Amino acid sequence: MNYQEFQKSINVSKEQLYREIYLANRDQIQVKKEETVIRNLSRIFDAALKISNEKGFQAMSMRDFSKETALSMGALYSYFASKDELLDMILRQGRQLVVRILNAHIQPIEDPVTKLEAAIRIHIYLSEALQPWFYFSFMEVKNMSPAEKENTVAGELYTDQIFADILIEGQAAGHFAARDPQQSASGIKALLQDWYVKRWKHARRQTSVDAYADFIVDFVMAYHRVSDGGKVQRS
Repeated sequence: MNYQEFQKSINVSKEQLYREIYLANRDQIQVKKEETVIRNLSRIFDAALKISNEKGFQAMSMRDFSKETALSMGALYSYFASKDELLDMILRQGRQLVVRILNAHIQPIEDPVTKLEAAIRIHIYLSEALQPWFYFSFMEVKNMSPAEKENTVAGELYTDQIFADILIEGQAAGHFAARDPQQSASGIKALLQDWYVKRWKHARRQTSVDAYADFIVDFVMAYHRVSDGGKVQRS
């Protein structure tokens, strides 16, 4: 699967994220017209990303939001009671969307080698489709409430464990070398994060999302795959 095929196979975008935020929080969002909510959530989130990059999320005010989004203070409060509530809302729903899509793609796969490749590619492709959310959630950990920070840590460990479990499964089947699966999973996650955290570096190198996915798959497989002779495959 390449990125274009991924895009055709699943509807994932910022608009889909905002729609899920609306559906999960429509009881507290006072505006009831879905199209209006999605359009304005897009403006609000784009403003949050822009301002947080300039001055930090905690330093921004509701007046900053109002100026950047061209929405009145009253209109903003019809979507969330405080900026901390907005932060929790966006991060929580984004995590749920990512985990659901990742699991939906890899759980039906039985072969651990194929499953590991799929998990790597789907994670990279999700981070490409939702790059602003991935970057924002990574950078704003320091500004989260204690409860949301705990949820974020749990989410990080959950995705780490997805990779660790695949490696353990592959080791049991004789496909992967007997390496520390938890440490390897953390290393894979760090490589995946590099794509959306240091986007400027890959843009400068003119690296496409598919080229980066190919590199990570090859890199990880070279370290873990075992040949028929029982030795680690290096190529």
